[in-house]
Amino acid sequence: MSITWIEGAPLRALNTFGVTAQARQLCRIESLSDVPRALARIRDQEAGLPCVLGGGSNLLITGDIEQTVLQPALLGRRVVREVGTRVIVEAMAGESWDALVRWSLRIGVCGLENLALIPGTVGAAPIQNIGAYGVEQRDTFESLDAINLHTGRMRRFDAKDCAFAYRDSVFKQADGGAWLVLAVRYTLSREASLKLDDGEIRSELASCGIESPTCLQVADAVSSIRRRKLPDPATLGNAGSFFKNPLVSTAQAAALKAREPHLPVWPAADSVKLAAAWMIEQCGWKGYRDGDAGVHSQHALVLVNHGQASGAELLGLARRIQDSVEQRFGVRLEAEPVVVPAATL
Repeated sequence: MSITWIEGAPLRALNTFGVTAQARQLCRIESLSDVPRALARIRDQEAGLPCVLGGGSNLLITGDIEQTVLQPALLGRRVVREVGTRVIVEAMAGESWDALVRWSLRIGVCGLENLALIPGTVGAAPIQNIGAYGVEQRDTFESLDAINLHTGRMRRFDAKDCAFAYRDSVFKQADGGAWLVLAVRYTLSREASLKLDDGEIRSELASCGIESPTCLQVADAVSSIRRRKLPDPATLGNAGSFFKNPLVSTAQAAALKAREPHLPVWPAADSVKLAAAWMIEQCGWKGYRDGDAGVHSQHALVLVNHGQASGAELLGLARRIQDSVEQRFGVRLEAEPVVVPAATL
């Protein structure tokens, strides 16, 4: 069967924090044609929206989940069309993001190399507007297909419809949460146009003696950096960077720099981006541990589960970090992961 229903489904293996929780019901869908039927059954059973679970890498589960947990395990990748050097590729929502990056490089197209080794699924990438090392997925985004969880209506979204912003999109807003992403398309190129502004990438390539890198070599360099900086969820539970780098006005950034001259800042459209990791570290949280809930010793943005931490304990730690950063710098950090069941953070 392409639809699997599991009552009382354990969720520990389905979230990268590795917290213990249970779903009243889990629905795993492996065929696109079965999505409308599965959603209709869920709507008949409960009034609220299901909780969509992709790779579980941008999720903090703080307790058992009463609504249906929906896992769209839709797989498949293909070239949609080629026009000159431009190549539009499509991947289904359940595909691994890094697998898409590596596949695109194998077929000789570039554009996603700076986003190598980001955990999670393709379906989650536009929701979060994932980004790393000077590149965001919106830079090559072409369109996506989604289905409305309330009505079962299908819709195609272009980049403007998605309203992409820093770690944000229409799908994270109140009305946008009613859409389930099914497939995503990207416009890539047979000709490399490498983004090498990030100093870490340049240093990594230089250490390997690479002066004129290929797209594959950039992806390998990014992967090496990420493996060094970020813990493997298979050995230490985490959801990657837990907090966003805050965006503030130019005036607020100038005032903070006057008081904290070593604070790293970057221009960002009509605002200024601050280094959340630096602020957290200045507040003494890097390497902190309370029971099994802690902050990674190598990267202050990463909250970790040393084994048996509950989601509630990790949530409590995140709030304490937010409070201390706000008290010292006057800036409230915003969390990246989705908290389920919903909680203020």
